Amino acid sequence: MYDTIVIGAGQAGLSIGYYLKEYNHNYIILDKGSEVGEIWKKRYDSLILFTPRIYNSLPGMSFEGDKQGFPTKDEVVTYLKNYVERYEIPIHFHTEVVSVSKLNGNFLIKTNQGEYQAKNIVIATGPFQTPKIPLFSKEIPSTINQIHSSQYKNSSQLLDGNALVIGGGNSGAQIAVELSKERDTYLAVSKNLSYLPLVLMRKSIFFWFDKLGILKANSNSRLGRIIQKKGDPIFGFELKRAIKENEVKVKKRVIGVNKNKIKFEDNTMIKVSNIIWATGFETEFPWLQIDGVLDNEGKVIHSRGVSKIQGLYFIGLPWQYRRGSALLQGVGYDAKHIVKKIEERLY
Repeated sequence: MYDTIVIGAGQAGLSIGYYLKEYNHNYIILDKGSEVGEIWKKRYDSLILFTPRIYNSLPGMSFEGDKQGFPTKDEVVTYLKNYVERYEIPIHFHTEVVSVSKLNGNFLIKTNQGEYQAKNIVIATGPFQTPKIPLFSKEIPSTINQIHSSQYKNSSQLLDGNALVIGGGNSGAQIAVELSKERDTYLAVSKNLSYLPLVLMRKSIFFWFDKLGILKANSNSRLGRIIQKKGDPIFGFELKRAIKENEVKVKKRVIGVNKNKIKFEDNTMIKVSNIIWATGFETEFPWLQIDGVLDNEGKVIHSRGVSKIQGLYFIGLPWQYRRGSALLQGVGYDAKHIVKKIEERLY
């Protein structure tokens, strides 16, 4: 019987592990992957974070390098591996959770490696789980190559011909700019694009966010609600320049397919060879067999990661408490709060 079991060994789970170790809890982290940072390794080759190193540190360990510079995904992988090694965080890899249920007031976790029991469970699987792709994608002819941004590594995965990136977030923007250097590239978006500089007066834009209190604005504050409603802008002006020079052609929201053509909201259509779905993810917990955890829309019912189910906690949800709750930048703040709640419950 463990005091706590953490499901997921990403940055959220590791942050929880750091604080559990501080309190000398008997705990382990379960992860279905094969190594630390596996999700980061699978992201596209050219990925560069838009948050600088100074805002990418987990509790207790600074991110090495130029503090105002922007790390690559490989730097993040190295950082996470070093973090686990430094704090000797216990992780059981190749362990996929099949079900989580209540048993005599504790939790029973069934996995492909056997059963575990714990007094507390922290679900740290994060928001980037199941690719979110519209159902009509199944109607698209097999002659058109389709791939989700989470599966995209580089252009060698694509067929010859043009590419349509669907989704106006930062991942979609980076991929569209990359592809535009070698082929005709379209970017379909559902709303007008907005931009912010990565650097302002030799400081990262996140330095100024910090000074203005934006990074500390919680989900229930007036400022927090405004930011959530507007969503993230595109950080940097590479896409803006590419659109201005007609290297990336912007289209309206995709609404369907007509034979071998993709149809847009303004009723225009184009033939495409490749589609990259940069449409985000859905958060799902099909293995969580406990009533009362999710609302009617499938969203977690919680207060700062504390579930209504005694002993059940979540970390790494988007806007769990602040904008950075699902990011390296802010997950440690939430982890400290959750482990304090676990400590209060146990002792």
